[in-house]
Amino acid sequence: MHLSQRRPDTGREKTADVRRAADLPFLLLTVTLLLTGLVMVLSASFASAYYDIQGETGHDPVYFFSRQAVFAMAGVVVTLAFSRIPMSLVRKFSGAVMLASVLSLGAVLAVGTVVNGARRWINLGFTTFQPSEITKIAIILYFSDLICKYRDKMRTFRYGIAPFALILAGVAALLVLEPHFSAAIIILTIGAAMLYLGGARLGWFVGGGAVLVTGAVLAVLLVPYVAERVASFRDPFSDPTGDGWQIVQSLYAIGSGGLTGLGLGQSRQKYLYLPEEHNDFIFSVVCEELGFIGAAVILALFALLIVRGYLIAIRSGDRYSFLVGGGITTMLALQIILNVAVCTSLVPCTGISLPFFSYGGTALLIQMAEAGLMLSISRENVLAFPESTRPPRTEKRSKRSTP
Repeated sequence: MHLSQRRPDTGREKTADVRRAADLPFLLLTVTLLLTGLVMVLSASFASAYYDIQGETGHDPVYFFSRQAVFAMAGVVVTLAFSRIPMSLVRKFSGAVMLASVLSLGAVLAVGTVVNGARRWINLGFTTFQPSEITKIAIILYFSDLICKYRDKMRTFRYGIAPFALILAGVAALLVLEPHFSAAIIILTIGAAMLYLGGARLGWFVGGGAVLVTGAVLAVLLVPYVAERVASFRDPFSDPTGDGWQIVQSLYAIGSGGLTGLGLGQSRQKYLYLPEEHNDFIFSVVCEELGFIGAAVILALFALLIVRGYLIAIRSGDRYSFLVGGGITTMLALQIILNVAVCTSLVPCTGISLPFFSYGGTALLIQMAEAGLMLSISRENVLAFPESTRPPRTEKRSKRSTP
């Protein structure tokens, strides 16, 4: 029996009367990772902030840290607020969130800010906003709603594959135009995970996988930007001062950390050697300063958060909450794995941030909102095996006493 078939579909039932305290372990793990990430942003960013290499920090060594700290405090408020929103209300507005995310992806192509040759951000004045971040959670919320509506038809192509594939194809096309291939890959993978949780036939995933592999091969052959990334991934030391510079410096940082690290704040590669040291490659600085032991502890905290997230989803009180909880946790796990894989040169270099660690205000707010949704699901949780479904103890005892 598929996991999704165990979840009762209560539709839009009111659950306020059964809400309870939020899941404390998940909350504590989230706050611990958030605070640790703030410390690492301060340590990793003060050199580039002081030298003002992009002309935006005003030679203020705590520029990035202070901005991230403001967003972190706002994020805690967002988490607590979202933890109080009933999932029935979240489901009601899932379509609106999906529509807003698609419109924002279209808007970024028209009025977005170009950085490093890519148009991925919308300038809001006080900060920049990356529409792809909200699209990730929008896919989870909207797909969960559709899967619940098509519950008895999910094993058919017309209802279980076609509408979802059309949405994913449209979103991926908008992302490729930016271009933002890493976000497209993550969203396509999240979509596939949602369909698996929803009970789609496994055979359709084989065809979808073949399409994705074909698309990846064509991208390598036809898009110079992608081909350069793959070439530098295969042998970064063949061009250590050119295309391979970023990953070479990342490997130097990780190798320099050794077992116990150079000490907090003592990284050498962050002194304008390692690009994006406080963003996509902050894990490399973690390894350099805290060593293998420190990095392993942080990854263990992430692993505990993921396990707790899946536990919250499994214990959810309705099918929609199960799908949302499973989708958010899968997205979190995917981003962590890919970010670490990029930093350690296990996959080609792509722009994937490390949740709760990488610098980025709007991304952090969205991640904290997602944590709030997980806490909201935990408030509506029921026992994994409700009392009404357990066999009577007297019956079990009577069987043992039967000669």
